[in-house]
Amino acid sequence: METRFKLTRLVRTQSSEIYLVWDGEKRIGQVDIHYAHDTVHATVIFEADLSVGEEEELLAQIDDDVVSSYLPRFEREDFVAHVFRGEEISRYTDCSGTMDDIEDDEEREE
Repeated sequence: METRFKLTRLVRTQSSEIYLVWDGEKRIGQVDIHYAHDTVHATVIFEADLSVGEEEELLAQIDDDVVSSYLPRFEREDFVAHVFRGEEISRYTDCSGTMDDIEDDEEREE
């Protein structure tokens, strides 16, 4: 099945994952997913305006492509998603180098 949105994983731990959400070449949000035994929690931050139908389509894709691969619907108690609208203002890091160096590295990786 063809999906509209592209999910790019940034981080994966034993109990969580972080994805960037893309619509074509445009970044439209971020999803933080936390696995807590029988319940999966997600925080979705949209950086673009989406219709309710588009939000539901994306949440269904996240469930199908990510959450259900970790814990299928029949094995979990619930999948809870909190959806926010926001924008990235800045980013901070402890690593050496300037933020410009980090952004250049990320662009080369894509």
